Amino acid sequence: MNRKYRRTVIAGNWKMNKTVTEMKQFAEELKPLLGKPKWCDVVLCVPAVNIAQAVRLFRDSRIAVGAQTMHHESTGAYTGEISAEMLADLGVKFVIIGHSERRAYYNETDEAVNKKVHAALNAGLCPIVCVGESLAEREMGVTMEKVAYQVKMAIHGVSAEKLRRVIIAYEPIWAIGTGKTATTEEASIVCCEIRSLIRELHGARVARSMTIQYGGSMNGNNAAELLGELDIDGGLIGGASLKPAEFTQLINAANQN
Repeated sequence: MNRKYRRTVIAGNWKMNKTVTEMKQFAEELKPLLGKPKWCDVVLCVPAVNIAQAVRLFRDSRIAVGAQTMHHESTGAYTGEISAEMLADLGVKFVIIGHSERRAYYNETDEAVNKKVHAALNAGLCPIVCVGESLAEREMGVTMEKVAYQVKMAIHGVSAEKLRRVIIAYEPIWAIGTGKTATTEEASIVCCEIRSLIRELHGARVARSMTIQYGGSMNGNNAAELLGELDIDGGLIGGASLKPAEFTQLINAANQN
């Protein structure tokens, strides 16, 4: 982390977990543990049906509410979809875009990710853009080629000014929900390379101000070490964000001196 130039963000991705009732219980347990985060922003990306209640529940706790996906159009005949403007109107501040599960299960392409990034920024949302390689791609030695392509596609056409509001989340697909984690060195190298790529595209000032997270089974045992790396500015947290005590551990790790 480098708080001098950029913010640290711990974001929970609940995926398809927790009813509104369960979320209320979670909030009751989390708030006494949380206190006031010193240096990191805390986000909970909850299921769409929970968003309105989440905004009310966490309004007094300095926890921002995020969505897990969105459509790139503002309005239209897209049954079941939700626009960035709808999310912003509810009080949503962040939105995950291009998660590997969206790419794999719902055929979300790099072109679609780019459209969503633009739509999110135009609506005033902060997009958390997920990139990462499969195990086969890592073993073939093409991790950076894959990640660089995804990053370039995602931010194509985004101005340097708007890019400061974009968060890149590096999540190696083989480490999501498997209990496997990239070593601190592996994670740090990729996050550093992403920042170098941003520097090449938009200059040093933009690159050093950009938040780059690590995802993929970050937990209480490895968070402090991962977040101690200069180019890892937070985490996109899956399973650990569903448990108040574990989530608090990660937030505390991000608040380390």
